[in-house]
Amino acid sequence: MFGKGASSSKSMEIIGSEKKISVLIVDDDPIIRKIHSALLSKFTKEIQEVKNGKEAVDLCRSGASFDIIFIDKEMPIMNGLEATKELRAMGVNSTIVGVTSCDLSSERNDFIAAGQNQCYEKPLTIEKIKSLLSELNKNN
Repeated sequence: MFGKGASSSKSMEIIGSEKKISVLIVDDDPIIRKIHSALLSKFTKEIQEVKNGKEAVDLCRSGASFDIIFIDKEMPIMNGLEATKELRAMGVNSTIVGVTSCDLSSERNDFIAAGQNQCYEKPLTIEKIKSLLSELNKNN
């Protein structure tokens, strides 16, 4: 499900949909952030990026909210699992999607236990994004 309302100054829109969404990409790798941002921009009008879990937590703590958060597992300062636990403890109800370079079968339980809704292997692809957005639209 999408989280409630986005307070980001910009909003995102799924092409062909009336639902405007906001998305946050959390990854320490600038190339991955750029790839994911470019892919998501085919479906949305707004994407915000940060480079670690602490920045994501601080952003949400400052009042920003997002419908979807794509978050890497392994990052310096605060990893994706720690950040997800902190976000959930703060009451963040965004859809949180783990994105990992590790084997999904070994990571999935850790992601879900931390409070994430889904997990995908890096890098995201158009097909993965379409599938996720389609599933989220069905649940709304």
